[in-house]
Amino acid sequence: MIVALIDSGLGLLPTGAWLRKLRPDLDLLLQLDPDGAPWGPKPERWVIDRVLDAARRSLRLGAEAVVLPCNTASVTALEQVRAEVGPEVPVIGTVPAIKPAAAACASVAVWATAATTASRYQADLIARFGGEADVTGVACHGLADAIDRGDLAAVEHAIARAAEQTPAGTEAVVLGCTHYPLVLDSIVAALPSGVRLFDSAEAVAGQTLRRIDALGRPTAGTGTVTVYNSGRAGELPASAAAFESGRVLGAVDTACPTV
Repeated sequence: MIVALIDSGLGLLPTGAWLRKLRPDLDLLLQLDPDGAPWGPKPERWVIDRVLDAARRSLRLGAEAVVLPCNTASVTALEQVRAEVGPEVPVIGTVPAIKPAAAACASVAVWATAATTASRYQADLIARFGGEADVTGVACHGLADAIDRGDLAAVEHAIARAAEQTPAGTEAVVLGCTHYPLVLDSIVAALPSGVRLFDSAEAVAGQTLRRIDALGRPTAGTGTVTVYNSGRAGELPASAAAFESGRVLGAVDTACPTV
């Protein structure tokens, strides 16, 4: 059983690492798109075509399930990918954890990219799942890009800016970009003590395992991690080794600082 994960950059690492921890023998196909990253500001049709190309490549390489651990890919191309691959191939998308955060806390901040924060998609999610909670969007300018570069100084600066914009008294922060769990410790350190963090990586990994188990096929593999960068066989970028999730998935760069 090969499970493909598709994202423009390192946002697929947290979900991939959870899959590795929960099912170490599962074979993973990581499809990044450094040539086209970031996807957020790109036109919708462009993103759809890019994600569909990666999904088709995944099937050619033997994938039996496709995960979109990326909010942009999920909101833009999830239904198109499902139509492309057919009902026999599970396709699992990602949704920011607004619903559980709003159910547990009275005041919630959703940290996301500038494009997602300004999107109708996030506004609709807040309207649907925010309940009685006071939910505020916080644009984390440059954070995802800094994570992709492994630029830890820029990461800390972007987190500090986002923390300053987060309303006083906020009880929970939803990590609305799949890159952000990679710097969880830095985010915790920048927020007041007691603020709860919610992200979707573990839940997406769990849903993926449930969906592939429901297929009734053998899932045991050799624990292989295969990487494609914009359609080219390769390796995880050196910046992935700055993060625990990247190291769990085999990224190695002794010159890269860690967080």
